Amino acid sequence: MTTETHTTLTSRGGGPRADRSFMILALAAGLLVLAVLALILITTTREAWPAFSHMGLSFITERTWDPPAEVFGALAFIYGTALVSLISLIFAVPVSIGIALFLTELAPRRLRGPAITVIDLLAAVPSVVFGLWGVLVVAPKLVPVYRWFHDVLGGIPVVGSVFAEPIGSGRSFMTAGLIVAIMIVPIITSISREVFSTVPQADKDAALALGATRWEMIKGAVFPHSFGGLVGAVILGLGRAMGETIAITLVIGGSTQITANVFASGNAMPSVIVSQIGESTGTFTAALIGLGVVLFAMTVIINTLAQAIVRRAEARMRGATS
Repeated sequence: MTTETHTTLTSRGGGPRADRSFMILALAAGLLVLAVLALILITTTREAWPAFSHMGLSFITERTWDPPAEVFGALAFIYGTALVSLISLIFAVPVSIGIALFLTELAPRRLRGPAITVIDLLAAVPSVVFGLWGVLVVAPKLVPVYRWFHDVLGGIPVVGSVFAEPIGSGRSFMTAGLIVAIMIVPIITSISREVFSTVPQADKDAALALGATRWEMIKGAVFPHSFGGLVGAVILGLGRAMGETIAITLVIGGSTQITANVFASGNAMPSVIVSQIGESTGTFTAALIGLGVVLFAMTVIINTLAQAIVRRAEARMRGATS
């Protein structure tokens, strides 16, 4: 009787054949993603090759962008993209992790649902709305704040170059970073909250039973267990920040320059692509596509470094626990 039951269950599930089919489908799905990424890289690189061959390595190291003279240097745009992304992470990551910790560890049950709904609604707002709000409302309101920082910190060596004289319109690296930070907070918060919810309750109860405070429990039990997921959440938010186009275009100012002053106007790779692609031809078009290739390469490098950091940290944690 036991054998018949086992046979019936095996036949319903499909047995080894169903497992093998599922494995093949899962493998095909994974390879499809890699194939799509490879095709994107190959096709865009082929389209951008005239600009790469024309400029060589100077495409990355040159800061001058002069399409009429056929000088295409992407360094200023790479710098702007990196600076805006860094500013957005500095503001967004602590806020996002704090919100996620509050929702998972401190918030009353009746408050969690509405708070999560508000965060999800913030993620659904189109980027053009954030951009218009930033250029019409936020940027002018921030000019006095920028001037205050300049008056207080402007005379300090090194620091003063970062908080130098702001431009009157408020459209700057800092404004773009703040707007993007608001845009990526829901993404990082949602993933961080899901990661924190996977921490075993037994681990948290054990830390509290040993006399740890709530913060010591979070630091000793929640963060080590969630480190890999938190890094993934930050990298996903960084990818959104680096690829954001319309919002940054409206609030960054549009100046092609490399400056330490975060209150100065600048530009970023996605913004240049979307604002100049309509009027480009020939090598100019290839150079804009080349910016996309460089942006793609930057995201791949950052993800690879993040995975290496996670593996090293997890190996160190396993060594410490053993």
